[in-house]
Amino acid sequence: MELQDLKIAFFGTPQIAVWVLEELKLGTILPTLIVTNPDRPQGRGLTLTASEVKQWAEKHTIEVFQPEDLHHTENLTTLTSQEWDLFIVVAYGQIMPKWLIDMPKYGTLNVHPSMLPHLRGASPIRTSILEGYKDTGVSIMLMDEKVDHGPLFAQKAFTITEPTKGSVLDEILAKESGRILCGVIPKWIAGGITPQEQNHKEATFCKKITKDMGELTIDPFNLPQGEAAQQILLKIHAFDGWPGTFFFYEGKRIKITEASIVDNQLLIGKIISEGKREMDFEIYFRK
Repeated sequence: MELQDLKIAFFGTPQIAVWVLEELKLGTILPTLIVTNPDRPQGRGLTLTASEVKQWAEKHTIEVFQPEDLHHTENLTTLTSQEWDLFIVVAYGQIMPKWLIDMPKYGTLNVHPSMLPHLRGASPIRTSILEGYKDTGVSIMLMDEKVDHGPLFAQKAFTITEPTKGSVLDEILAKESGRILCGVIPKWIAGGITPQEQNHKEATFCKKITKDMGELTIDPFNLPQGEAAQQILLKIHAFDGWPGTFFFYEGKRIKITEASIVDNQLLIGKIISEGKREMDFEIYFRK
């Protein structure tokens, strides 16, 4: 079967999935259908906003399906009324039932940005940064009903050589995942690759990232040094984008958007104070 003839549904929601889609497009593997989460209210005005994946699909005139959940089959006729060759799942954000995972002829492939079985769960990139890990990677697996448990097709390891923001590592790992996926799919369809069982005894799991974890205790006129500075910088990088890192000063919430360590001391470069635009930390706190 030619790649362009494959009937593929792609399940994904945030920007990290868009980067994978871009690589699939370069590899001439375009999905027939995009499945993504429903539009959600965002911003101060709570404007109903489409996911990044939906916006990408509309630009490429690919049909979009946005179910509230995947457990009521009467609402899933867009999927169940057709025969599928393959499903691809990248940061979709909903639990898929086993019957749906098993529905396509060639099963469901999942992209996971860690070296499985390490860091199973929803936040492997942010957890790896938060914990100060120097080694990370990407995995392509054949999905089963357990979280990040299925057998592996391919992996690629990466070393983090310098402090890296979460959004930067998101893009690096997503693009590499897409490139690897482009190599795995034709081999899998042709019967030229066999997924290998993970060593489940070595499994580790991600931390659950919550909004309140972004709050820091900082004196802007006496910034942390040494190990304390290192730990805060890891948080700033790990929570880049969401939930973000912030501290309170004179009753105002100050969001940190750029930071580094210079001479063993935390250096904050850019901030956003409530109701203000991004500005230099030093200018804002100049007395």
